[in-house]
Amino acid sequence: MDRRTIWAILIMMVIAVAPALLLKKPPPRTTAGQRSADSASAPAPAAAGDRASPDTVLPRPAPGPTHDSLAAVQGPAQPQLQDTIRVTSPLYTYGISTRGARLVQAEMARYASMAAEESGQRAQLVPPGSDLLGLTVVRGRGQDPVDFSTADFTPSAPSLAVGGDSTLRLSATKDGVRLDLDYTFSPDDYRIRVSGRASDVGPNGGALLVGMGPTLANTEANIEENHRDLAVVTKRDDTERADLAGLDPGERRSLSGPFTWAALKSKYFVTGLIVADTTGGGISGVTLTAPKAESPTSAEIRLNIPLPPSGAFNYLLYAGPMEYERLARLGHDFDDVNPYGWPGFRTIIRLFAVPVRWLLVWMHEHLHLAYGLVLIAFGILVRIILWPLNQKAMRANMKLQEVQPLMKEIQDRYKSDPQKMQQEVFKLYKEYKVNPLGGCWPMLLPMPVLFALFFVFQNAIELRGTAFAWLPDLSRPDPLYIIPVLMGASMYFLTKVGQMGMEPNPQMKMMLYMMPLMMTGMFLFFPSGLNLYYTVSNIASIPQQWLLGRERMKRTARAIVDVKTERPPPQPAAAKKRKKA
Repeated sequence: MDRRTIWAILIMMVIAVAPALLLKKPPPRTTAGQRSADSASAPAPAAAGDRASPDTVLPRPAPGPTHDSLAAVQGPAQPQLQDTIRVTSPLYTYGISTRGARLVQAEMARYASMAAEESGQRAQLVPPGSDLLGLTVVRGRGQDPVDFSTADFTPSAPSLAVGGDSTLRLSATKDGVRLDLDYTFSPDDYRIRVSGRASDVGPNGGALLVGMGPTLANTEANIEENHRDLAVVTKRDDTERADLAGLDPGERRSLSGPFTWAALKSKYFVTGLIVADTTGGGISGVTLTAPKAESPTSAEIRLNIPLPPSGAFNYLLYAGPMEYERLARLGHDFDDVNPYGWPGFRTIIRLFAVPVRWLLVWMHEHLHLAYGLVLIAFGILVRIILWPLNQKAMRANMKLQEVQPLMKEIQDRYKSDPQKMQQEVFKLYKEYKVNPLGGCWPMLLPMPVLFALFFVFQNAIELRGTAFAWLPDLSRPDPLYIIPVLMGASMYFLTKVGQMGMEPNPQMKMMLYMMPLMMTGMFLFFPSGLNLYYTVSNIASIPQQWLLGRERMKRTARAIVDVKTERPPPQPAAAKKRKKA
């Protein structure tokens, strides 16, 4: 490859990877009010065993002052412990408040919190002061909205074990409007079917405002990274994302629908409403009102759902982990609530990221391998699959090097006529059947998989908290920086072996030293699992590079013998005719 080709590859890599390093929003500044709402402390490394296996149910945390202290913090509108109806299943414990029929607790039985102050406890998605599922009925023209967030609902049961009759019924009357609700729970999923009816809506219908805010509780050791991922995601024709940290202090932003669904997500968990199956036309709009604080991590979020004259409504709430298969089963492209890649790259990256993620999980679950071993096997497997293509590409690179003397001769002969020089060079490529870009394949072929793995490790909850060897969490950077250094060293030796039999030049020297240094610097803060995969991939490529290096050395030795014995090298028939002419 010539110098321009090398720089083109480097620039493409920088353009593709730089957004992860340079375009991150500044870490949010936490005010005193937000600190109590987030219930999290400064980042601290999580223990290696913090993530539970899919078959493990974490112990319930001991009752603390959470509910008792909430009354003092939030005032009389916040439900007390006895006002919360507990709904339990093997997957979750949900808490429905009789004050406003809001979801005030969403405890994940199979996922541990990695926040510093909650080590060993279950992940709790809903923070104090949650307005999730808080309802306001907007009646016909000229009538005031009826806010049911402070209404006292009468429940059908004091608690509910999901299994038999898994429907909780609640009803309340306020300002002459009666609101009946049915919450239907699934024992093996995180969805809640919400249906109901509001009376006295009016002959022209009205609207139902559903609360989704103000935020999701921090569940991660890196609170700043978790806050950066807080966003409202909506689905119309395309998936659109509005980051909470991107709101200006006190800003009120309106998102115009109709939307199939709308969701509030953090790094690994999501609460979302799917309204596509109702007859009301989905979600007509979403409003976000930010607090008067810089880089907010919360907002008042309201979803507007049209109501028919009958006042009936029906929608689905998902409150749980972003497990790809579960989200995909909900339909309506809800699995795109956490899209892979940056805008402009998502379509291409998704083509690789989704099957790569599926294969990693499949190998873990069906071959019973730890995810670290899965990555090692995956890195070797990718190199075996790409072996024939790499072989073809590297031999094309050899042929390109063999015609370099002829190319230099053409450049010297036609240096004053660039157009003629270009024609002769193309003719040379055609006669010798040389592809000038063929030698770039070894570098470009693994790139889509590498980018796909970057986003898989950034977003896949299955890899959250997974330890391997000295690495406490494959989804986070190596705290000792051992694996990125090993990755850089493996890249150096791979490049060194790949240059066997080549005549040294400044370009090769730059590739030998600059590429490993640059990649090591970039990968220092990337997920350690990504570094592990790339290291194994580099090491698995060395045997092929060595074999081709020996082949190149034999060709070079044969060419030297031909020169010494004055035998012309083998040429295509067209080249021989041109020489005679």
